[in-house]
Amino acid sequence: MNINFIKNTLPTCDAHMVFVYTDRQLSATAEKIDKICEGLVSRAMEVGHFEGKSGQIIDLVAPAGLHINRVLVVGLGDEAELDEVGVQRIGGKIIARLMSSGDETISIAADTPKKANISGAEFAAHLAYGIRLRRFRFDKYFTREADSKKPSVTGVSIMTSAVINAEKLFAELDRIADGVLFARDLVTEPGNVIYPESYAEKIKELSDLGIDVEVLTEDEMEELGMEALLGVGQGSACESHMVIMHWNGSENEDEQPVAFVGKGVTFDTGGISLKPGAGMEDMKFDMGGSAAVVGAMMALAGRNARVNAVGVVALVENMPSSTAQRPGDVVTSMSGQTIEVINTDAEGRLVLADALWYTQDRFKPKFIIDLATLTGAMLVALAHEYAGIFSNNDELCQNLTKAGKEVDEPVWRMPMGKVYDKMIDSKIADMKNVGGKYAGSITAAQFLQRFVNDVPWVHIDIAGTAWKTESSDVADRGATGYGVRLLDQLVRNNYED
Repeated sequence: MNINFIKNTLPTCDAHMVFVYTDRQLSATAEKIDKICEGLVSRAMEVGHFEGKSGQIIDLVAPAGLHINRVLVVGLGDEAELDEVGVQRIGGKIIARLMSSGDETISIAADTPKKANISGAEFAAHLAYGIRLRRFRFDKYFTREADSKKPSVTGVSIMTSAVINAEKLFAELDRIADGVLFARDLVTEPGNVIYPESYAEKIKELSDLGIDVEVLTEDEMEELGMEALLGVGQGSACESHMVIMHWNGSENEDEQPVAFVGKGVTFDTGGISLKPGAGMEDMKFDMGGSAAVVGAMMALAGRNARVNAVGVVALVENMPSSTAQRPGDVVTSMSGQTIEVINTDAEGRLVLADALWYTQDRFKPKFIIDLATLTGAMLVALAHEYAGIFSNNDELCQNLTKAGKEVDEPVWRMPMGKVYDKMIDSKIADMKNVGGKYAGSITAAQFLQRFVNDVPWVHIDIAGTAWKTESSDVADRGATGYGVRLLDQLVRNNYED
């Protein structure tokens, strides 16, 4: 689908969008269309109880002579409250409404909102961004889909008086969208397509953007002492890998990097502690944390971010077999700390333990943020609305919370402390990998904290946000790509030259 920006001249198209604010205040183009249509827009609003609330849409057949098939009147809500996220949602609603409508070309009159806190260029660019995010559809395996269900829209023209500035703004947003959609693709692929080796090969494609990619094999990880990570994958026929991505965008090549670490369990059966069969097919998304890291690195490189960044993803498959790790096994992590494996389905923290230690030890980063679909307890606490964050650093938490609000990927800080840390003490090793019946997300975070030393660190549990069963304004149901925009915004706000 092609998105372009044009001057405020009504093009020939299948569908044309005009905007209305609260209390039926028509935008400039809506007023023009209303006059051309002899009051059709005004009458439709009255008959349809249309008030101009955000996301309301009226679909009208256009009269002859307009060179368009229909007009959609779209509510923007209170003009003064309009922000970037709100505009993105409107763009998403528009494309969701029209994507399989049979219309091929659509135009949107993005009149500059006079009282809004964003410029005309920002309004147009973020409309396009929302369209790009919501347009994503994973359909590569359909072979007999009806034409009526296939996306029909091939081109979107956004009318604005600020074409050049809108194009410039969208060019950067478009690169972030690339990262989000790449992450969604990775998460949605089935486990027989994305497994550690094929995943590592996919990540190598990022070298085209100037990212240096290196891959550690099982032999290399064994030499480094990564028994915690390797123990998770030892029951699988697929070899485990660790992939390290380097983006050096700072003017100072020696500048300390920021570091992102992702859990990449490409399929999680639970191992010997086997999960119930119902819903197990969804466990292909247990690598959502790693996909967010890969997507974020892609976004940073794509927009040429002025920062040095490292992305580390640990890729394993957790399977039951005669060689699989057993409950009760004791493994020695790269840090030298020993772990009693009480439950083989608490595998993500074992994978991250070695990945976190490796990252802080080798790169000495400004901070580490890890992302993982780690605990079902996170869903119990926060449902699908927030990701839980756990940290040893207040400032980093505050910066992350602010970034989350700005891109609509919200986080909520959860408690940590010595009382929770005691819950993972083992009777026969330095620690055990589960803490008991209660505070499951917290004890998992306490476990991870033992592998970061004094480096500022945040753990983001994205179990409820990486995959959703209902669609949102900017994402269809399924993989969301959560974390890509969050990490990019954090870097943009605080860590670029």
